Amino acid sequence: QRATIERYFTPSASFTHPFCRTGSFEGSRWLIWCIYRWYKIMSPRIEISIDGVAYDEKNLTLYVNIHQEFRIWIIPFFNAPVSFVTVLKLVRHPPLPPQPAYSTPINPNEQNGSLRQTSSSEKPLYYIQSQNDLYQVNEFCKFFSQFGLLSALLLLWQFVSTALCVVGTTVLWPVSWVEQNVIGGNREKSILDAARG
Repeated sequence: QRATIERYFTPSASFTHPFCRTGSFEGSRWLIWCIYRWYKIMSPRIEISIDGVAYDEKNLTLYVNIHQEFRIWIIPFFNAPVSFVTVLKLVRHPPLPPQPAYSTPINPNEQNGSLRQTSSSEKPLYYIQSQNDLYQVNEFCKFFSQFGLLSALLLLWQFVSTALCVVGTTVLWPVSWVEQNVIGGNREKSILDAARG
């Protein structure tokens, strides 16, 4: 586990999760290893599946949609099936700068005047500079609620909030009309036109 983290994360990589954060500084990768190690101690067997991956090449950002079954060994029957998106910010490390096709060797043990062939076709390497695990609120609530009660209450609240949005829109639509047609400087419409949409 530690070897994998040291291989793919930069020494100053950061990790952000709803429950913990490392920040980014020289050596912060060690904190990431500690977090993953504690995660493994709490839940020695985690089932993970990748549901989708998207890569933003321009911004060197990888989006990974993950589903996992989290179980804590010390709590019988505890199971938290959660879905989340991990955002990985990458940094590009190109190989050594291209050298002439033939150059004097750097190794002093080699004979003077010997020539070595260099390759300019090496591919750049990409390392993880930051990992940000994004959970919907109802997803990370599953870590606290054994039988999904907290998630069910949150789901109910989300539907209530949607209903309140509908009520607010219906009652206060004149505010939106004033913002769009008076304050915003849009082409003025009649109230009847605004009501029609």
